[in-house]
Amino acid sequence: MPRTALSAMVVDVEGRAPARLAYQGDKAGNPASVMKLVTTFAALDMLGPAFTWDTPVYLDAMPRDGRLHGNVYIKGQGDPKLVVERLWLLMRSLRALGVARIAGDIVLDRSAFALPAHDPAGFDGEPWRPYNAAPDALLLNYKAVAMDFTPDAAAGVARVRYAPPLAGVDLPASVPLAPPGTACGDWRTALRADFADAARIAFQGVYPQACGAREWSVAPADPGGYAARAVEGMWREVGGTLAGRVRDGQVPAGLQPAFGSRSPALAEVVRDINKHSNNVMTQQLLLTLGLHRGGQGSFDAARAVLAQWWRQRMGGADAPVVDNGAGLSREARLSPRALARMLQQAWASPVMPEFVASLPVAGVDGTLRRRPALPAGAAHLKTGSLRDVAAMAGYVLAASGRRYVLVAIVNHPDAAAARPALDALVDWAARDTGL
Repeated sequence: MPRTALSAMVVDVEGRAPARLAYQGDKAGNPASVMKLVTTFAALDMLGPAFTWDTPVYLDAMPRDGRLHGNVYIKGQGDPKLVVERLWLLMRSLRALGVARIAGDIVLDRSAFALPAHDPAGFDGEPWRPYNAAPDALLLNYKAVAMDFTPDAAAGVARVRYAPPLAGVDLPASVPLAPPGTACGDWRTALRADFADAARIAFQGVYPQACGAREWSVAPADPGGYAARAVEGMWREVGGTLAGRVRDGQVPAGLQPAFGSRSPALAEVVRDINKHSNNVMTQQLLLTLGLHRGGQGSFDAARAVLAQWWRQRMGGADAPVVDNGAGLSREARLSPRALARMLQQAWASPVMPEFVASLPVAGVDGTLRRRPALPAGAAHLKTGSLRDVAAMAGYVLAASGRRYVLVAIVNHPDAAAARPALDALVDWAARDTGL
């Protein structure tokens, strides 16, 4: 590919020396998931690493003899990590209040976010991929269902378990095993799964026994109805009954919470985002900035908050085009020089330990665990990949003991072919002896 496809900066982390490398540093390009660095540092800087999200639960009547003659309200406030385990705990807490039978409805209040319509197939035509999930004020388990496959050779099938349980969805308990001796290979394709029908998940193929136990997470059809199916499924899983239905609505004015669920601290959420490049969690975080700093949980409010923060922190020049904040975008833009300057600011900030610890460690964990060409343990770097983007940014500790900020962005239809060159750039920075 042409050299013009690359833009890169390698600079001293404290800015005390001239740039070691500056190549088209002012050229703004699409950074893909490297954009998450902007969103996560801004959130840590504005909200603080101990910030948490609350999901309050309300009852409009007192339970008697195990029955609630009224409704239960669950108010979503943007929690990015309301996963299966915490949904189970929330339902168990409702049971602990003495509620076993709900005569009314379970009402889901998702009004904290004002969101545009979302087509999960719009970005790349693969709506069942969890990375295409849309944000939601009441985001449950990233709108994904985890399917665990365990071979049972004696029965000739692989047993399938699902989390969370989804009410009203036909979930097959098993799938036939492939003929003996079949290699594991592309086992997902071999299953011939069909996720197009919101009322069922179907497997028309087989599962190779050679794969052993495997897990596959997918986003089922009708993501707008996911929360209702997950809440009802989990309520029935813990032994509760429901005479009414699960529906959207709002908490009545003046009603006080009976209990709630509190998220992990922002420092832990940011670590999940950057280590595993979670798109929907990042969008939740950006919208939270809009809600808590801009007065509205909308993308417009969130982008305005982030733009003001950038001006205060970095000045008005080279401001990023953040779009949804996650990098799953064709419109996002950021220059290496601007990002390098932000990473220097992050290094000098009070939240530096939490921010740096959130980045994948080269050759050790996260998205860099399987990059053997990188100097193991010597770099904390966020990667970014789209069909026509390869990017990398973060911190590299050199042999000299000097630490560098490194940013590299490649925009080209064959961008994936540039990854060995980006790995070599990191290795080059790490080998600096200071002589």
